[in-house]
Amino acid sequence: MTRLLGVKTKLTLLTQEVKAMTKHMFNLTDFPMFVGLDRVYDQMLKHADSMSMAKAIPNFPPYNIRKVDENKYIVEIAVAGFSKSDIEIEIDGDTLKITGNSASVDEEDSFLYKGIANRAFSRTFNLADTIEVKDASLVNGMLKVFLENIIPENQKPRKMDIKEEPSNETASGNY
Repeated sequence: MTRLLGVKTKLTLLTQEVKAMTKHMFNLTDFPMFVGLDRVYDQMLKHADSMSMAKAIPNFPPYNIRKVDENKYIVEIAVAGFSKSDIEIEIDGDTLKITGNSASVDEEDSFLYKGIANRAFSRTFNLADTIEVKDASLVNGMLKVFLENIIPENQKPRKMDIKEEPSNETASGNY
């Protein structure tokens, strides 16, 4: 058993070293097709670091993320036993945080079996810059948060006209 624990510890250390090396080896500037995505890459690294630092990834309450159509999504969270007043939805920049604090159960209640968890929870979702939280509903123990990807006109695909002859301003680098 001791030998197995030693191998597991060495494997964990090796995994951490590989993550640290690849984090610094991979640089977006080495790939010219990723112009301006440094911030997105940094956010992904930060999120990966926070996930690896966590001792255990919470799995309560269970949730689904459904894609309804090209630009609409629904986050569904199973919150049986929670009322509307027990749940709080907070949007802070690009973060959607959903917390639940269930009213405490009387100690006088006696259970033969207690399989429904009444514990507090917190779920955090990182959203893209273009995602907006539109609405939320609680029906039959299922919290649904409706999201929409709203792409601004200046970010939608478009075609550029090519001029025949560059003007003096653009030729000198002034735009």
